[in-house]
Amino acid sequence: MMPAVRAYVGLGANLGDAPATLRTVLQELAATPGILACRPSGFYRSAPVDAAGPDFINAVAAVDTTLAPLALLDALQELENRHGRLRPYKNAPRTLDLDLLLYGDTVMDTPRLILPHPRMHQRAFVLAPLGELAPGLALPQGPLRTLLAQLADQTIERLPD
Repeated sequence: MMPAVRAYVGLGANLGDAPATLRTVLQELAATPGILACRPSGFYRSAPVDAAGPDFINAVAAVDTTLAPLALLDALQELENRHGRLRPYKNAPRTLDLDLLLYGDTVMDTPRLILPHPRMHQRAFVLAPLGELAPGLALPQGPLRTLLAQLADQTIERLPD
């Protein structure tokens, strides 16, 4: 068996009852074989980036897993499909979006998966909840807090627990 690795998963939804969907998928993620622990951030509301549609509800989960990166990606995509995720066009509104942001220190660039996630340093809706779980984290582009400060023009709101 592989040793456990700490991975971070971004969660988002802007169709249907997004908070309820995220609460449900966090329970499903925690129950996924190969996931030993799942600790979520708080929920955040943000406007869509490079897209139209309702505001998103976003969170990040710290996941301890024995799944390899592509197996974890498969599990995330299965959860998206179970929740009716459709991909009619790029950045379409969605019932659920799960992104593998980080997988330990793994650096990977394949047609299916790029790690660390290539655009997370440009998105406050990822960095704010990620910073809640791992405030001292440094990304390849710099310290998380510095990167988040550079995105002050992106409006996000932490929702009450």
